[in-house]
Amino acid sequence: MPHFSARTLITDLPGPDLTPEQGRFLERSGFGGVCLFARNFSSLQRTARLVADIRQALGHDALIATDQEGGAVLRRLDVPMPPTPQALGVIGSEAAAFEAGAVAARGLLELGINWNFAPSLDVNINPLNPVIGERAFGADPSEVARLGVAWALGSESAGVMSAVKHFPGHGDTAVDSHLGLPIVDKSRSELEQTEWLPFKAAVAAGVGSIMTAHIVYPALDALEPATLSRPVLTGLLREEWGYGGVIVTDASDMQAITDHHPHGQAAPLALVAGADAVLNCGHGDLATHTEHAQAIERALERGELSQERVAQAVSRLSVAALRFPGQPRPYTAEQRRTDESSVANWARQALEWVGTPPRLDPSQPVLLLVPSAAEVGGPYGDSLSGEALAGSLRTVFPHLWVALLDEDSHFALSLLSRFPNAPVLLATTGRWTLPNVLRQLAAELQNRPALHLALWNPEHVAALGLPAVITHGFRPANLQALAAALVGG
Repeated sequence: MPHFSARTLITDLPGPDLTPEQGRFLERSGFGGVCLFARNFSSLQRTARLVADIRQALGHDALIATDQEGGAVLRRLDVPMPPTPQALGVIGSEAAAFEAGAVAARGLLELGINWNFAPSLDVNINPLNPVIGERAFGADPSEVARLGVAWALGSESAGVMSAVKHFPGHGDTAVDSHLGLPIVDKSRSELEQTEWLPFKAAVAAGVGSIMTAHIVYPALDALEPATLSRPVLTGLLREEWGYGGVIVTDASDMQAITDHHPHGQAAPLALVAGADAVLNCGHGDLATHTEHAQAIERALERGELSQERVAQAVSRLSVAALRFPGQPRPYTAEQRRTDESSVANWARQALEWVGTPPRLDPSQPVLLLVPSAAEVGGPYGDSLSGEALAGSLRTVFPHLWVALLDEDSHFALSLLSRFPNAPVLLATTGRWTLPNVLRQLAAELQNRPALHLALWNPEHVAALGLPAVITHGFRPANLQALAAALVGG
């Protein structure tokens, strides 16, 4: 018989199907839910069956979660894709943000998924932040609050609980908590004016859940990250702000946690601190889920964690499941067309131009210099290949010549020499470091018609110093909007 305390664990699975063995494991364990990643998504029917099988094993009040934030952080890709929060920040429309949250939700609830770990309410005040960037609605706390809360309420209006993140704020870090433990050493007054403002707005709006950050805030707790901090989760969020919804941790497999609390030891600490659900992602290794459940049981036996605290946590999760039952809702063809139209419109509205672009004549040669591939990692599951960008641009530039770049710029330089008068499109498609080959080519292009296509990180525009267009995304709608704009469409 499963332990009642295991209901506080949200786990993961290795693949797109629930095997009989995995189903029996879930049934024996009695976890509170499952978080799905890209590896779990396949066809509509197959993924819907996976969700139904999980519910059959865990009970119909199981919470099935994923990260469908928009832009680069999307798990389901065969539905209308909401834009990056940063794009919505450029557009500035509360109505668009609300509708984007609903678009994300409709693609999830069709499958029976009832919990979206989105949106990010982090304030993007550090351009060197390795993990937030376009996941934030901007650098103005009031705008992040206005648009981010609208997005969350849009999701919940469409039947999927939102988890705003990463409380109390991940925007001013230079360390990725997937890889290390960040510290935000600011005073309470500084945090009140910036990081905390969007989360206080979410509390006031009654958003269903809040996800914690694996970050130390010395002004509140000099030792433990927020995820494991009673002063942060209970003292600040519950008692000072009066939040009554679900508190869920960020993934406990991230190095910010495991470096200090391995083998599930963080799970009971998070519950003692005030979390209601511990997200444990074992990357397909089910044994880690058992470790977490056993760690909670040991803490209960030793009196380090009270039965009352567990009962309170489970009660909040049950209330959330009643409010967002996850009954699959058909995504009608008409609604999908409407949502695709909205996504296309947002992609056009989010285009930003820097400097004066060169004239591009579709009847003449145009050169495209683009990395063959871009690095992914952290929360990101996919990126834009150079070939995919070239394919999109060939629809409007039939005489497109393409150099796919790695560390060698030899072919790109030969194209520049062969077509000395042709305009050049230099594309950046990565999230992190700007490759040296792109810097070298940008220097070569200072005295000829050239345009920088910034398809992911807007910060690369200043580094290259060329006229630029910032797309705020690399999904199909962004590429279509870009192609049309380059020929004046």
